[in-house]
Amino acid sequence: MNKEFLFDLLKTGSVSGNETELEKKIYNYMQDKADQVTVDELGNVTAAINPTATFKVLATGHADEIGLMVSAIGNDGTLMVTKIGGIRTTTYPGHKVRIYTKNGVIYGAVANSSEISKNKDLEASDLRIDIGAKDREDAEKYVELGNTVTFDTDVRTLLNDCITARALDDRLGAFIVMEALAEAKKRGTTVGCYAVATTGEETTGNGAYFSASRIQPNIAIAVDVTYTSDNCGISDAESGRIALGKGPVVCNNPSVHKKVNEQLRACASKLQMSVQTEAASGRTGTDGDIMHKTGMGVPFALISIPLRYMHNPAEVGSLKDVQECIDLLAEFFVSCTADMNLKPF
Repeated sequence: MNKEFLFDLLKTGSVSGNETELEKKIYNYMQDKADQVTVDELGNVTAAINPTATFKVLATGHADEIGLMVSAIGNDGTLMVTKIGGIRTTTYPGHKVRIYTKNGVIYGAVANSSEISKNKDLEASDLRIDIGAKDREDAEKYVELGNTVTFDTDVRTLLNDCITARALDDRLGAFIVMEALAEAKKRGTTVGCYAVATTGEETTGNGAYFSASRIQPNIAIAVDVTYTSDNCGISDAESGRIALGKGPVVCNNPSVHKKVNEQLRACASKLQMSVQTEAASGRTGTDGDIMHKTGMGVPFALISIPLRYMHNPAEVGSLKDVQECIDLLAEFFVSCTADMNLKPF
């Protein structure tokens, strides 16, 4: 695992619709690690092995993150915003933020007061960002409507091989699919393998649609994060007992293909790796839901990384889980053959 590259990705802003800087880094990183690296009109970066093979396996991790977008500028020079994706509005007041403009990043502070901190029904439209501007005309010299905003956070290592950062959801997944593809190439996989850092998952799902529609895979794997139940997470009753550092999570779901799940479990067994199981009804809330319905239909499965405090400025994950997800997906790529029978009977 290239931890230095992962940390660089985590420091890079990539609010949905503004993923270009991050995607460029992935594009450059994969040049000598795949047979082919391309970028499409939306900015999805695709790394491929054996691109002429007829049997194709696609794995995606989304490169975008939740955040804010500048929607107006007040007479006093403060910025008004709207939400991009499933933000937690109450986490913003009093925090430093970055505003991504065409001339680079400028910094701001989200206004806070006793009144604001007591408002449990706070909406994104209630937030004001102070960039130090004298008035609207001054602010308009630096910021324009549509500029995206993230927390001004860093990456820190914690005890027991854990890390904390903004946007582990799903920067981890984008990193994992690329590292797994590079490993599968070293091991001589024979089928067509595709790793895509998708755009727009937190908002429209258009990146997954573009990618799967054009690649037309036989199997798709979505790599994303899932809530833990071990620390301020969800109840075990909602989807199962999930803990940090206990390995990749395989999802049982009405849409998830049982044979693909069985093969993932067989790969884990070969690696003598423990995997966790979650149960989810309906949509999975990942790129898998989109890929599944492209073309004539694509069998898919979901591999998840356990994550604490999802959609917060300080999410917590385990590098052990990340490495095991890389190993599991690489083994899956290698295990696939052109004569696989995916029919249930």
